[in-house]
Amino acid sequence: MIDCLFRRRRVDADCADGDNAGGEYEVFESTDGTRSNWDPEIQHGSPPLALLTRAIENLAAGSGLRIGRLTLDILGAIPVTTVRVRAWVDRPGSRISMMVAEMVTDRADGTRRPVARVTAWLLAPSDTRDAATDRYPPLVEGVATEKAHAWEGAPGYLETVDWRKQADPGGAAAEVWLSPLVPLVDSEPTTPLQRLAMVVDSANGIGAALDPQLFVFMNTDTVVHLHRLPTGADFGLRARGSIGPDGVGVTTAEIFDRQGFIGTCAQTLLVQRRA
Repeated sequence: MIDCLFRRRRVDADCADGDNAGGEYEVFESTDGTRSNWDPEIQHGSPPLALLTRAIENLAAGSGLRIGRLTLDILGAIPVTTVRVRAWVDRPGSRISMMVAEMVTDRADGTRRPVARVTAWLLAPSDTRDAATDRYPPLVEGVATEKAHAWEGAPGYLETVDWRKQADPGGAAAEVWLSPLVPLVDSEPTTPLQRLAMVVDSANGIGAALDPQLFVFMNTDTVVHLHRLPTGADFGLRARGSIGPDGVGVTTAEIFDRQGFIGTCAQTLLVQRRA
């Protein structure tokens, strides 16, 4: 039974890989809940995004800044194994700051390689309630289809999320409501932003423009812009994929919580025809 995505092991102060970022590593064991629907030997993008978001939130605690953008870059196949995570301030500032979190794994020869990195812009909040606007009206959850997605029965990550694909989205873009079913790390509390990160990388599957039995369309990144921080544990994604003529695609999505529109995400896709 999958009861979380990662299990925390220890803090590792060893920074022998020779970079200048500094900071201690937290060490985590990846559970079966991180396994990708494309390949069970590698991780789905959402668990690493969520774990790295957690590292940035912890680093930013007490700074008075809030996250306005998260960019996940997947630097290589992320194995379902022990991972090390650390975060640092890349561009300090009292009003605008950039923080970075990185995930590394061990190679067979004992050296380490980075497999994922999240870069976040954090900004100083101020009271703009009188000027607040939303581009889209709230997304209301309706009747769900019987088939949630094209990967029905795939073990791993998809078992950890409740998918409710909307039967009548009322437009060309697909709409799905998603809710994480397990904590991110052990049984520790999971923040609303971490819960959003646990599902938002699924936009690619929601907005799929191709049949996954005929094509592979894996994203290399996920970029999330948030004009409002998320609340709760239920998130609606309205997503659509566009495929170019040369094996490159893009998925874009609008993101909602129960209160309304909160932001957007975009993903670059590597598209390959299955043999």
